[in-house]
Amino acid sequence: MNLLLSSDQEDLRDGIRALCNGRFSMDRVRGGFDAEVWKELAAAGVFTTRQLDLGVADAAVVFEELGRALVPGPLVWGWLNDRDDVVATGVERNDPTAEHFALAGTLLVMDADGLWEVDPSTVTAEERPEQLDPLTPVHRLDNVGQGERRGDPMRLEAATVTAAQLVGIAAACTDAAVAYAKERQQFDKPIGSFQAVKHICADMFVRADTARAAVHSAAAALDDPGSADEVRAVASAKLLAAQAAIANARSSLQVHGGMGFTWEVDVHLYLKRAWLLEKVFGGQAEHADVIAGKL
Repeated sequence: MNLLLSSDQEDLRDGIRALCNGRFSMDRVRGGFDAEVWKELAAAGVFTTRQLDLGVADAAVVFEELGRALVPGPLVWGWLNDRDDVVATGVERNDPTAEHFALAGTLLVMDADGLWEVDPSTVTAEERPEQLDPLTPVHRLDNVGQGERRGDPMRLEAATVTAAQLVGIAAACTDAAVAYAKERQQFDKPIGSFQAVKHICADMFVRADTARAAVHSAAAALDDPGSADEVRAVASAKLLAAQAAIANARSSLQVHGGMGFTWEVDVHLYLKRAWLLEKVFGGQAEHADVIAGKL
């Protein structure tokens, strides 16, 4: 099992990063998700990597960059849908809350028996009045039918790709904290020169890097069945990535001080997205229980 990025994966990472830097500025991200966002991501091949025989490890590279740029939308469900001609969102059958349901042309439902496609027009949906992430409207769904079977559940793969997004958030929060620590002056010195701030930033880097290693390990295990305990690897990846994203966002807020709590500074958006992604495809408690059961 090789956890180092290949030259092709490095090129893939650099290409997606260039796309995000060029097309998804924070001003645009703050405008929320729309059909144009979907079209641009689809044109870049984000939702059809499996059609190109690219594995979960390749998808993890892509989704880390999307998480780093805080690109909005039901991105993982689009990847599971494996089509780029229609906006797709989805739910787990035991927790019928869907992201961006109003724009969805396809609704995917995942349960232990498989992945199912349901016509969104047959579903009753109510938008939640309070949204955890202001860029991610969430609807509560009722009357979700069985639908047409699309394939295997792929919950492990979805959890791993979501964990990659969380790693991107952890890395972005680290970069933001370091950049601000170099710029912000206190006592005529950059605050990054103070040991306490250095320690905060160093801890952020270690958390993000550790989570990244766990995600790539899980992705490699899924791409090479039998090489490792896939369930344990995925649980570890999702747990560490969620912890890193939330802790790094909070630490970045601390480094930014009073500025970090304002609407204008982007850090709070990363924290809210981390809280949202932590809950999908298994929260920290669920994955911790899975790991404990494997000991």
